[in-house]
Amino acid sequence: MTLEVGKKAPKFKLAASNGETISLMDLRGRNVVIFFYPKDMTATCTVQACDMRDVYSEFVDANTVVLGISGDSIKSHQNFVAKKELPYLLLADEDHKVCKMYGVWQLKKLYGREYMGIVRSTFLIDAKGNLVREWRKVKVKGHAQEVLEAARSLNK
Repeated sequence: MTLEVGKKAPKFKLAASNGETISLMDLRGRNVVIFFYPKDMTATCTVQACDMRDVYSEFVDANTVVLGISGDSIKSHQNFVAKKELPYLLLADEDHKVCKMYGVWQLKKLYGREYMGIVRSTFLIDAKGNLVREWRKVKVKGHAQEVLEAARSLNK
């Protein structure tokens, strides 16, 4: 399946930080923001997660579910949620299957070393399950607010 704005978003089911399994299909009728991030408890990922937390109630007001996805374990996610008081679910994609479906599992370089990892990216899916917006290689500053504005615009 190729990822394309205006087309159906790839469906998935993943274990969540609350112990449940979350399916994209189960969220129909609400907008969904999925943000992919490299690792729990790291500096930039913590800023990103907390920025989403800080505007979370406004996402709820915009009929929008927020989900964070990384390759970390459920236990790691639960610790992250507890420590940073995150009000939304984090999903565990330990085999990177969903990351690959969304095209965020890529070759990265750091200090001359090459490795596979998650490229920080965000996707906005409308209430019908269509991908309406994508942000790739996200710079965290101001990003949560930009995504919130895009989610609000879906309700107009």
